[in-house]
Amino acid sequence: QVQLVESGGGLVQPGGSLRLSCAASGSIFSCNMGWYRQAPGKQRELVATITTGGSTWFADFVKGRVTISRDNAKNTVFLQMNSLKPEDTAVYYCHCIRVGIGDYWGQGIRVTVSS
Repeated sequence: QVQLVESGGGLVQPGGSLRLSCAASGSIFSCNMGWYRQAPGKQRELVATITTGGSTWFADFVKGRVTISRDNAKNTVFLQMNSLKPEDTAVYYCHCIRVGIGDYWGQGIRVTVSS
């Protein structure tokens, strides 16, 4: 089993940047990792993913503003978010999928973009 803990959220002004981290209690080597977000009153949506091989995918609403990376040696995944907008305000969740085994979620971290 993998426990995921997000950090790095908080309050930021529009146009600012944040770097979210997701630290795993175990190895993420076999995890396809993703970041999701859920804004108040909305469904959870996928933001970005990174496969075990390092391939990445980004939702259109963050493309060009967000990068995702992983450090398997430190069992950590990062989400660098730039040019933040008020509509990026949400709780961000880290997610691990181990194909054929199961998936795991972090508890979420709040990001608020406001002046």
